[in-house]
Amino acid sequence: MTIPQPTNQRVAETLRELADTLERMQSNEYRVRAYRTAASAVENADYSVSESVRGRIPEKIRSLPGIGPATASSIEEIVTTGKLGQLDRLKAEESPEDTFKSLPGVGTELAERIHQELGISSLEELEQAAHEGRLDHIPGFGRRRVKGLKEALNSILSRSARRREKMVADKKEYRPRPPIDILIETDREYRDKAESKSLPVIAPKRFNPEHTAWLPIMHTEKKGWRLTAMYSNTARAHQLGTTHEWVVIYYRRNGFEEQCTVVPYGKKSEGKLRVVRGRERESLEYQQTPVS
Repeated sequence: MTIPQPTNQRVAETLRELADTLERMQSNEYRVRAYRTAASAVENADYSVSESVRGRIPEKIRSLPGIGPATASSIEEIVTTGKLGQLDRLKAEESPEDTFKSLPGVGTELAERIHQELGISSLEELEQAAHEGRLDHIPGFGRRRVKGLKEALNSILSRSARRREKMVADKKEYRPRPPIDILIETDREYRDKAESKSLPVIAPKRFNPEHTAWLPIMHTEKKGWRLTAMYSNTARAHQLGTTHEWVVIYYRRNGFEEQCTVVPYGKKSEGKLRVVRGRERESLEYQQTPVS
């Protein structure tokens, strides 16, 4: 199958996505900066990096300002395969609890409560929960702590937004998200392909002492949204035995990225309905099921 030739903007977005993921996981600052520098260099190049890679002119890529052997190799991988293996592996390893613990005033116990009781996995979802008042019901969150958390999240997410050219201008607006049909159909497609073993698999580091490649991963694009789907590899999913029932979908568009989780609706005996957490009503309406 021929891989579509990615634009410079698409390559830069993937490099920047890797940098943001490394930063969330508190990786070496030099690595984070290196990938951000590479993203800017690709974005500002006056020629197509894809054409240079496919024309077997690697020295042209390496001549870009700030591009070293590692970042050049990543660019070549994005162009030739349409994905970045390092980014896929990091997403499989990333723990929502670890992400939340990077916030001031949030320790291990509170991070676990946020993830388990609210079912959220990203800073963007946490910010929305804070503004909707859902944190008020979590033990350990008083008025002052919620206020401090909102300020910290606004600072972190605003810095991230300023690094992207096309983020939502008004921070009070909800960030863009795909229509519910895209998410439900991506979930269905992923599970069908995973069950038929027609997807590539990666070996996540978390909960995988034997380093077995078992986690199927799917990249697709629908109506301008770039999507990556994989089974949930979180501690909560393993505790509940739902690793092959919960599907995490990362979605990206115009430099913006967020994620959601698709899970079974109700008891197993009630059928095969699936819902996007936080968008249950939309999910059920799309599947033409009356909402009680």
